[in-house]
Amino acid sequence: MTHSPWPPITTLRGTHAALVPLSQDHADDLRAASADGDLNSLWYTTVPAPAAVPDEIERRLALRAAGSMLPFAVLDATGRAVGMTTYMNIDAATRRVEIGSTWYRQSVQRGPINTECKLMLLRHAFEGLNCLAVEFRTHHINHQSRRAIERLGAKLDGILRAHMIMANGTIRDTAVYSITAPEWPTVKAHLEWQLVRPR
Repeated sequence: MTHSPWPPITTLRGTHAALVPLSQDHADDLRAASADGDLNSLWYTTVPAPAAVPDEIERRLALRAAGSMLPFAVLDATGRAVGMTTYMNIDAATRRVEIGSTWYRQSVQRGPINTECKLMLLRHAFEGLNCLAVEFRTHHINHQSRRAIERLGAKLDGILRAHMIMANGTIRDTAVYSITAPEWPTVKAHLEWQLVRPR
């Protein structure tokens, strides 16, 4: 007897963005997205250099085949791929996922796309997949990322000290946040308000 993968491959669509299954068809747009702002030069986060985008797509697709990641391309309202995000560290037995490995081209940062993508991913996790909790992780000194996670309404679970070795050889302490199912209605109301309030 074979079991269907969890979470199943899906597409999520909103007003400002869509999340579609990642494929090599997105490579050209994502190379341009990586070059916008020279994002791969940020040592405390991991964004592929433009030339490395096809390999990064293949890496994520291999993890999807192994059942540990569900990768998406982030499309803007015109259908252009402007970034990547995933469900990762998938734990089907306890219905828990991490939203991570996320990056966007610089020109769409601080706009509605990230907020709407997080709303779509969280809504699908809690209302479609019946998750018990959704996790977020980031470098403890990536203050921009930590502020963004906290604005979602996620709570800090703790710091995993000496958790990872970065590409430049430094040791990463990882800040771990989560949102639990009972907290979701409040987080959802807050995210929906953020999308409609004047900017």
